Amino acid sequence: MDMLYNSDTYSVMHLQVDDACVPVRPDVPALARHGFEIVDKRSGKEIYLEGSWAEQFQAHLRAWQENAPSQEEVEDTLAGYAELAQNPVVVH
Repeated sequence: MDMLYNSDTYSVMHLQVDDACVPVRPDVPALARHGFEIVDKRSGKEIYLEGSWAEQFQAHLRAWQENAPSQEEVEDTLAGYAELAQNPVVVH
């Protein structure tokens, strides 16, 4: 798990599959593939992006590495994803 971004408004974590990862409990599924968790600190909600959503977000990350966006541009993009957030952050 890597923290990619953290501000007063948002945090972004990259969760990666570890091939050596064994579930702690057999009744709890292990993470099947990598994804990104975006937490909107203002609303107290989070969204987990995986699959095609994660691929789309990864494309944003690559573009940011090449273009060095402003914090406002990053937060505008994160706001678009945060609008989809439905899960309340209970414990983090």
